[in-house]
Order: sequence, then C-alpha cells, then structure tokens
Amino acid sequence: MTCSLRNYQLVFSLITIVRPYGIKGNKMKNSERYDKEEEEDGSFEIEYGIPNPPQQSQQSKPKPQAGVIFVIERASLEVGKVGKTYQLLNSDNHSNFLRNNGKNESDYRPDIVHQALLAILDSPLNKVGRLKGLYVRTEKRVLIEVKPRTHLPRTSKRFYGLMSQLLQRLSIKNEKTHAKLLRVIKNPVPQYLPINSHKIGFSFSSEKLIKMKDYVHNFESDRDIVFVVGAMAHGKIEPDYADDFIAVSNYPLSAARCTTMICQSLEEK
Repeated sequence: MTCSLRNYQLVFSLITIVRPYGIKGNKMKNSERYDKEEEEDGSFEIEYGIPNPPQQSQQSKPKPQAGVIFVIERASLEVGKVGKTYQLLNSDNHSNFLRNNGKNESDYRPDIVHQALLAILDSPLNKVGRLKGLYVRTEKRVLIEVKPRTHLPRTSKRFYGLMSQLLQRLSIKNEKTHAKLLRVIKNPVPQYLPINSHKIGFSFSSEKLIKMKDYVHNFESDRDIVFVVGAMAHGKIEPDYADDFIAVSNYPLSAARCTTMICQSLEEK
C-alpha cells in the first residue's frame, strides 16, 4: 500500500521532559538548556541614578570608554534533589547527601562565586558604569549572564535559593520592570566578548608574576579588557580563549580577593 505526500501530512509532536541540573538525571543529549528569548535593549544609567548627559553634536561627542568584562570560571552551582525539593548543593547544608552520592564536599562551594560576584557588583568600577559584562560558567559548563545592575542577595541562604531558581527557570526578572537580570545563555563564552578585547586569565601556577597596579597601567585606553578568574576551591582554570595568563601573588588567592585587586587597580588608573 503506497501513501502519497500530496494527500497526507504527518505531524509529529515532541514532548521534552526537562530536568534541573542535579546529581541524578541531569544528562543532556546533544543540546543544552538556556534562555532563548531575546534580551530587551536598555540603558544602565537609569538603574544607577546617573542623569542622562545632554545631547551633543557628532563632532563633540566623546569616544566611548573602554570597559571591563569578568568571566568567572568553574563555579560550583549545581542543583540536586534533596528529599522532595531541588536545592543548590553546598557543603554546609548537604554534607551527608554529598557523601552518600560519592561526591567530594570541597567541590560544592557556591559561597566562593557568591563572594566574587559581590566584590565585582559592589565596586566603584561598576557603579560608574565601566563594567560591560559579567559571566559565570559552572563546573557543568552552564553559562550564566549577570547584568551589572543586578543586586544579589547578601546572605548565602538567599543567594543559594536564587541560583537554584535560576538553574531551573533559566532566567530571573526584576519584579518591577520585568527586565531579565540573570539568565542562562548559550555557550561558548567568546561569542559574547568584544573582538578586539584583551583576555587575561588568572592562575597561581603561571610563571608570569606581576603587580596588578603596574600591569593595568599599560592597558590601552580604548581597548576592552576581559578578566577570567576561577571560583573553585582547588585546581586551576584553562580557558582556551585567554590571550595571557598571569599570577598576582606568590600565594593562592580567593576569587573574591582577585576580583577586588583588579577592580581597585583599575579604579586607581
């Protein structure tokens, strides 16, 4: 029996069961989950309370200032089903759960990325609008965009709840304006970085030991700078998109300490 394509049309429905990023049942086949909705265009000046500058002619309009972009790599942000609820796994609250699942407790430290993000977002560098981008990539290679105008929770408990919600819903909106402040986006990282930007990775194992203040002094004033910092308890980062790897101390430093040193050096410059 033959069927003609002119007479029949087959319609297929595909029902996708989406699981949060957790220890069990989180294998992703040939695709990754991310927020596919286009982001709205917006201006950060209103959020910061900075008045809009007066209209200037084409001739007198100043050149745009170079900005700074941070990429936090290997962040410990993973959701697991603990009991009947999905929670952001951390060594403080889920030590027994992690041990029972054969996981190393030291690998589940979301407090590290929390402190690093607060150091960046609270900096005067961000307050004056020089922070052009902020991205976090987890150990599971989930890529998150954090808008510079975002006000993160100060306590760990609320931050963990927010990150758990983000990884399951894929975006977090401002309650009043409905603008997206955090969203899971598509890999890879380089597609979100300016083409002519200088990308600098931080690694204690790097043989290039520098003084941060002197290092940033030589930056070109019209070139965007990308800083890549690790947020893991141990180990190192090896991003293939970094142009340079530097060390800023003879001792291993926390992600929060590194980001603070960067911001302070750039603020002085």
